[in-house]
Amino acid sequence: MVKIQKFFTQYWNQITILAGILTGLGLIGQHALKLLLFANVVYGLATIIAGVPILFKAISALQARVMSIELLVSIAVVGAVLIGEFEESAMVTFLFIFGNFLEQRTLQRTHKAIQNLTEMQPTQATLLVDNQEQIVDIDDVDEGDQLIVRVGDQIPVDGIIIQGDAEIDEALITGESKLAHKHANDEAFMGSIVENGQIIIEAQKVGEDTTFGKIVELVEDAQDNQAPVSRFIDQFAKYYTPLVLVLAIAVFAWTQDVRLAITILVLACPGALVIGAPVSNVAGIGRGAKAGILIKGGSVVDQLAKVDTILFDKTGTVTEGHPTVKTLKQYEKAEWLKVAAELEKQTNHPLARSVVDYYERQSELTVNSTQIVPETVKGIGVKARYQGQLIWIGSRRILSETNVQLSMEQQKDLNEIERDGQSVILMTVNQKLVLMIGLIDQVRNGVKETFEQLRQAGVNNLWMLTGDNHVIANKVAEEIGIDQVQAEMLPEDKAAFLMKLQNEGHCVLFIGDGINDSPSIAKADVGIAMGSGTDVAIETSDVVLIDSDFDNVWNARQIAKATVNNTIQNVTIAVGTVALLMVGLMYGWVDMASGMFFHEASILIVIFNAMRLLRMKFKNKRKLDNRAIDNPSIKIDQA
Repeated sequence: MVKIQKFFTQYWNQITILAGILTGLGLIGQHALKLLLFANVVYGLATIIAGVPILFKAISALQARVMSIELLVSIAVVGAVLIGEFEESAMVTFLFIFGNFLEQRTLQRTHKAIQNLTEMQPTQATLLVDNQEQIVDIDDVDEGDQLIVRVGDQIPVDGIIIQGDAEIDEALITGESKLAHKHANDEAFMGSIVENGQIIIEAQKVGEDTTFGKIVELVEDAQDNQAPVSRFIDQFAKYYTPLVLVLAIAVFAWTQDVRLAITILVLACPGALVIGAPVSNVAGIGRGAKAGILIKGGSVVDQLAKVDTILFDKTGTVTEGHPTVKTLKQYEKAEWLKVAAELEKQTNHPLARSVVDYYERQSELTVNSTQIVPETVKGIGVKARYQGQLIWIGSRRILSETNVQLSMEQQKDLNEIERDGQSVILMTVNQKLVLMIGLIDQVRNGVKETFEQLRQAGVNNLWMLTGDNHVIANKVAEEIGIDQVQAEMLPEDKAAFLMKLQNEGHCVLFIGDGINDSPSIAKADVGIAMGSGTDVAIETSDVVLIDSDFDNVWNARQIAKATVNNTIQNVTIAVGTVALLMVGLMYGWVDMASGMFFHEASILIVIFNAMRLLRMKFKNKRKLDNRAIDNPSIKIDQA
């Protein structure tokens, strides 16, 4: 059975064309040449050629204990042949397989996002073995292999650059159009293109484990994930199809009119109803993927359209997540900044990375792996033992955690830094403050405008949740036009606040980027992760913004609402078509062949209606402003 099905699938186009030619010859023979015998012979051949694939699909579905649309059509066609309606049988079978042909051709366009992504994947790599180059298939590359990548080449794996430097286009992964300058010890991502320079990479992740591979997998999984309305329609179709069969039998028993009974089988086929919701879902998710918005399934689309409350993190979410050191206060002459950099090197918080970058720029040294083993203290920072001394580094919460008292000078410094809107990192050694670091982070372009659009769309409940203190939180909130702020929150506080709003009946969306946001992202009705965020946040989220463009928060919601509305339209078209055909049958306006024509036409209408989602227009991207934070002035005080 499987081999036969594969054969029909392989030659479906040829079967459709041949059945169409024979049906056309039959119409000419019957109506133009008045050759009834010739017409019936070619009608019969057309019925067999087009009808056998339909019959095998029906049998295959019955083996799976499913009464399919193909079963209704098969019974109707057999009935038409038995009563000598060869023209009707040929028309019904041809129109049905022709409809399937057009359906598959048009559906391919809705899967174009996946096809484009797949085609962008590198297929070969240049492997270095004993300083000799070998061109190998991408599937033959293993973790630990060394690969050389030259100008114009795609990077074939996720890995670490071990030699060379290059200007790399990472737009496919990060959405950032600006070339990234990469050198030894920097990460490189599969799918990126070397625009200038040459590098040697040590493979760390290959194939589906790469960032690019995960993006493709997310889109594929999402398009298979059904919305609640799709699942309902699938369940409905299981009962609807046998009900139509019972209805046709009842009509025949009551009227003894075989033609009427088999016409009911054809007209009542729920084809457009069954395909209407899934095709909207696939098209909507495909449009999102094209824009860098990965929506993980139809159920997410449904929830996203209902959102009335939005909670969001500050650092890395409404801000760029690339803070830079603006102020450094050193209260001892020892090299504590180096120790701080070595500790922060082992964490993944954006502020930690900034301390490492600052030290490397100032010292012109690379921070290497260290024997210091830090212990993460959730929501506060890290602590470690170094040369017999207890070190803490993190937010101002370490002061209360370690019972450190600040001097008047230190308290004044802290107040000035926070009033300036800088985030603060403190470092204590044996309950004594040795470092105070102030960092600034630019608000993402378009955040304020996006929130204003959301308000205009009726989403007025907007909250910023942050671990920063109230002074910094309120300053950022004022800049982005938000007046609802919760500051100095631990991860569990954010999750508890979110659940409180849910218990009040709100449909809550949470937007974050870090590991500490993962509990809230997971508990929210819809969780959105910035593509620049951690793997944990991305894995637990429902939506991923690949290029971390905040405009796409609004665009994602627009896609969801448009997809839900499109689904409702398709269901209405499908149900309305069946109802109108039944009315037409009652009044004698519709016969079996014309009924099948309208049935297939309704399927194409819902597909074309769904494909409108692929042409959705989003709001224009604003040009990035020129607020300079790349080279801020650095104040260094030696106390």
